[in-house]
This record gives sequence, C-alpha cells and structure tokens, in this order.
Amino acid sequence: MKIKTAWEKVEIARNPKRKTSLDYIEEIFDNFIELHGDRTFKDDKAIVCGLGKIGNQNYTIIAEQKGRTTKENIERNFGMPNPESYRKAIRFMKQAEKFNRPVITFIDTKGAYPGIGAEERGQGEAIAKSMFEMAKLKVPVIAIVIGEGSSGGALAIGVANKVFMLENAIYSILSPEGYSSILWKDSSRYKEAAEKMKLTAKDLYDLNIIEKIIKEPEGEEQEVFEIIANELKKQIKKTISQMKKLSKEQICEDRYQKFRNIK
Repeated sequence: MKIKTAWEKVEIARNPKRKTSLDYIEEIFDNFIELHGDRTFKDDKAIVCGLGKIGNQNYTIIAEQKGRTTKENIERNFGMPNPESYRKAIRFMKQAEKFNRPVITFIDTKGAYPGIGAEERGQGEAIAKSMFEMAKLKVPVIAIVIGEGSSGGALAIGVANKVFMLENAIYSILSPEGYSSILWKDSSRYKEAAEKMKLTAKDLYDLNIIEKIIKEPEGEEQEVFEIIANELKKQIKKTISQMKKLSKEQICEDRYQKFRNIK
C-alpha cells in the first residue's frame, strides 16, 4: 500500500464527504441528548454539546461539527466556532465535573472563526479560557481528532488526559497554506509546508502529543466507518475504566504531566 504524503492526508482530512463528529457520536454513544446555549449570547452550532452513554457510563460530549451541504455549512459556520461555542463548551465541562462525568471531545475544524464579530465578543479570551478550564478539570478527558484539527480552534478543546487521532487526520497550530505564507511569504509552497509541520498522526505520536492512532483501513465507506467507530468505542471504554481508578487530584495531575512531558 502506497504511503501517503502529509499533503495527501491534509486533503483526506478536508474531504467534505468525510464522516463528521455527529456521525461518530450517533454510532458510538447511546441515547445522545444535545444541550444548547452559552447562557450569554446564543447557541453557536459549530460546536455540539450533549450527553451520551456507553453501557452504564454517562459522558459529556463536546464536538466540532462541519456541514456537508452549503445550507448545513452556513448553519454550522463551516465548522469554525465563535466565542459562544467555546463558552458553551466550558459550561458543559463544568457540569460534567459537577456530576462526575468523563468528557469526550471531537476535534474537526479549520480554526476558530476570525470574523470581526467574533473578535468583538472575545474570541481569543474564549479559546484561552476553554484551555484553562480543561486543564484543571477533575474528571477524565479524552480528545479525538477525526479530521482537520487546525489552529486555536482545535487546541481549545484538546487539553485532554489522552488524545486519540484517526490515521488520516491532521493536527497543527495553523494550516499549511498559512504556515508557508508566514514562513516563506509564498502560500504556493503549502505541500512543502505540510511535510515540515509534523501534522500527521504518526508525527504527533512520535512527538508524544497523542497517545493512540486509530487505523483507517481500506474498503467500503460504511464498513470502514463502523470499524473505526467500534475501535474508538473500545478505546474510550478501556481508557475511562483505567482512569476511574485515579483520584480527582491524580486525574488533574496526569493531564498536567502529559503536557509537561511533550518533546
């Protein structure tokens, strides 16, 4: 099987037909109930929050959601969260801690929305606050990168005890186009940038940034999706079972040490 280049993986991660967060949520969790609003401004649909179960274990789920059709993408703001999305996420993180529910996040965004309104409502502060609150949560947190994980928009919900990543997903602090524009003043060198950025699952596993690569086998789309979803479910159950043996303080310390020990 031909080894894919970093840019080829970027293209796969960005494919509009790729399975979205809600696809995985519906396949992995039972009885998903979506919860809405940040109680300050509005309910931004670029991030979906809610409650779900696997067996007898309850979870809080926070997921970045892209659309497929033009109408869905407009409704979801093309998967680019506004500040109210992150404030909604913070609200339900704190609720999860109150009721001792593990938090599962799904990362899939080209970045936080950079519009004037978002900046006026404190986009940078909302991202920073989300990371700050996640860092001190006293319940287990698993982040799963399923597609395009770019910029602070992705990092905002990535401060987890364990980070899993699909084999053809990407995870970086900005896009290859942005990287090449900044570094070389030439956005046409995006393919070269992708190689240098170490944004693939293998690169990030080697750097200790992620703990698990979820394989994406070749085959019929629905069959492959079910294989991936089943593996994610298995890894979530296994990880949470292990982490439930830790005290609240140990869970928080585990997350702190994870980020202190990154190469």
